[in-house]
Amino acid sequence: MAYEAARLLADAGGAELDRARRKAAARLGLGNRRCWPDNAEIQQALLQQQRLFNGAGHAADLAELRRQALAAMQAFEAFEPRLVGPALDGTATREQGVDLLLFADRPEDVVLSLLEQHIPWRQSDEAFRYAGGEQQTHPVLTFIAGEVPVSLAVLPPQARRNPPLSPVSEQPERGAGPAQVRALLEAGASAL
Repeated sequence: MAYEAARLLADAGGAELDRARRKAAARLGLGNRRCWPDNAEIQQALLQQQRLFNGAGHAADLAELRRQALAAMQAFEAFEPRLVGPALDGTATREQGVDLLLFADRPEDVVLSLLEQHIPWRQSDEAFRYAGGEQQTHPVLTFIAGEVPVSLAVLPPQARRNPPLSPVSEQPERGAGPAQVRALLEAGASAL
């Protein structure tokens, strides 16, 4: 079932794990939820499928996403950026782009940085889940870097110690800093 859910995710190009899991269960006739794979199992199956069917193309796309992430992290270094999501875990497609967490006392400071760098953006609000069942809404600023969508979630400074939960692992999503992203790029280049 994890592979069917992963196939649905790959075909749709989306990141809605629960929806893919439900569709896979319906297609396979598995009604017992205790038999359903968890998010991590689906994500692992998706990563295996991408490596198997897309091989070098996926590796090249992932490297490009991580290069764009590093460039964005350098542009917004004052906000202690952290790479999170599919570009970090290796399942991202170009369409999904890059997700960064930024930390600022005021979201307006990030907007001002976008203005100073002449970057056109869109703003939306997104709900983030935290430990203890708490949910908070934070601004998310999106823009296109080259052909890669970049999403900047602007969190309060205290979220560094208590980051939002990962939708995959349900654990606090600490992400990767610029040095870790550089190391991922170097490791990926040596693997090719």
